[in-house]
Amino acid sequence: MIFDTHAHYDDSRFDEDREAVLTSLSCHNVSRVVNVAADMESVRTTLALADKYDFIYAAIGVHPDGIAEMTETDIETLRALSAHEKVVAVGECGLDYYGREIPRETQIHWFSRQLALAKECDLPVIIHSRDAAEDTYETVKRFYTGDGAGIIHCFSYGKEMARQFLDLGYYIALGGVVTFKNSKKAKEVAAYVPEDRLLIETDCPYLAPVPKRGTRNDSGNLGYVLDTMAELRGVSRKHIERATYENACRLYRLKV
Repeated sequence: MIFDTHAHYDDSRFDEDREAVLTSLSCHNVSRVVNVAADMESVRTTLALADKYDFIYAAIGVHPDGIAEMTETDIETLRALSAHEKVVAVGECGLDYYGREIPRETQIHWFSRQLALAKECDLPVIIHSRDAAEDTYETVKRFYTGDGAGIIHCFSYGKEMARQFLDLGYYIALGGVVTFKNSKKAKEVAAYVPEDRLLIETDCPYLAPVPKRGTRNDSGNLGYVLDTMAELRGVSRKHIERATYENACRLYRLKV
C-alpha cells in the first residue's frame, strides 16, 4: 500500500477530472492521501475533500505565500478546525526565501504561530522550507521539536541539514525530484535518511517524476519515486513501500 503524505487535489488543475483521478488511485495501490492546505480558502476545500473521501485526510495551515493578510482570527479558525476528525496535521507552513517579497520577519512570525498551534493541538506539522534552511531550523528548534514533531516536506537540502532536522524529531519527505537526473542532493538524502523517518509524497499537481516530468502530477506516479528510492537504498520496491506507509501512519497517528 502507498501513502501520499502531501497532495493538493483541491487545486484548480484537477477541476475537470478530480473525481476520476481520485477514484483511480486504488488501481495504483494508493490507499491513503493527506491533502494539504496552503491558505485559508484551501483549508475549506481540503476539509471538503476529506469529508467526501474516506481515504483522504486533511492538513490545515497557511503556506508562506498565503500569509500576507493573515490575522490572529485565522489562527483561531485553525485552532477550532483542528478538532475535525480527519485533520491529521497543521500545514503547510514555513519559510520561502526564493524570490519572495514578503519580509522574512513576517514569514517567521506566522510560521512560529502555526508551530505553536500545532504543539498546542498535539498535531504534527508539515513544513515548507525553500532557501531558508538555517532560519527554518532555528525556528523549529525554538518552537516545536520532539519525536514525531512533523515533516520537512519536499526536502531540498543536503545530508548535513537532514541530520539536524532528524535530530529534532522530524521526518523527511521526498517526491518526484528524487527521480530527476541532476538531483544529486535529493538522491543522497534518499539513501541517507533512516528507514523509520523516510516518507514519500507527490506535492501534486507539481513535481511529476521522470518519466512524467512536466505533466500534471498525481499519486498514481508514486511508483516511480518508490522504484528510485529502492534502487538508491539497495532494497526491494515492496520493502520501501511498506516502510514509508507505516512511517506515515505512525506520524499521522492512523492505524496501519
